[in-house]
Amino acid sequence: MRRMSKSMPQIQTLARPTTWLEMPRLSEQLGAHVTLAAETFQYTGSFKFRAAYHLARNVPQTKIIAASSGNYGQALAYACQLLDKQAIIVMPQTSAQVKIDAVRAYGARADLIDVHTVSRAARVAQLAAEHPDAYVASAYDDPLVIAGNASLGAELARYTPAFDFILAPIGGGGLSAGIIQGLRAQGNQTPVVGAEPLLGNDAARSLRAGEIVANEREPQTIADGARTLSIGKHNWAILRDGIHSIVETPDEQIAQGVRLLFTYANLKVEPTGALAIGALLTQPETFRRKRVCCVISGGNVDARVYAEILTG
Repeated sequence: MRRMSKSMPQIQTLARPTTWLEMPRLSEQLGAHVTLAAETFQYTGSFKFRAAYHLARNVPQTKIIAASSGNYGQALAYACQLLDKQAIIVMPQTSAQVKIDAVRAYGARADLIDVHTVSRAARVAQLAAEHPDAYVASAYDDPLVIAGNASLGAELARYTPAFDFILAPIGGGGLSAGIIQGLRAQGNQTPVVGAEPLLGNDAARSLRAGEIVANEREPQTIADGARTLSIGKHNWAILRDGIHSIVETPDEQIAQGVRLLFTYANLKVEPTGALAIGALLTQPETFRRKRVCCVISGGNVDARVYAEILTG
């Protein structure tokens, strides 16, 4: 049975409520009682609009600079368009073309870089020097970003019947930290499990080490939205004690998650958005016969890449 939650008050976010889908056939395949919290129908196609709009509305600057593989970039571009602000988005040349096109369509400047020549952080610093009046916005490591994403956590907290686990993608940690913050603000203690690409497992290594451990270079996982060098400091302050565990998910299982969501949920999902399903495939014994909510974080994927995954 499906339950629709109320959205957060507009004082916090303009986001659409998430789409809830209970999946009997997918549950049978995965051995767990699976509910999808699909953010693929969110404005700009991913959860990132929650964070981007909340940040853009709450900073006084009229120009915002950010680095993004694409989802946060297009969300921020759209938020700035709504608020009559300007956005400059630093993006790798290898970003999905659909995301580059969307950033430009929303009126923002897409500043494309070769990450092997200049890092995202270095290019953002260059632009910040050129535009001293601008706000430099992290895609994940900012209290305003976490607060925007907490609106999803509040929706998850109110869903009935309650979940045994919530599985959410983790890259820089803005989504998972926001979900935990939103849940706890509602008095909900449901365990949150991070789903992280094995090829970029800095969050899992950080959790084991008890301190932030960074990747040496941008990980080349299929989950392009999780190609971060390290977890954010603001996020780490929440995740080090607040996250239950992290499942290190191979790219093969992420791709299989994309295919399963296409087959059993009729959902077009980008690889990062399928991380939660990939984590279920990677560690099925942990979630067997449990009520699991899988956060499907976004659906922005190039047609060519999507076709290759589906037929791979």
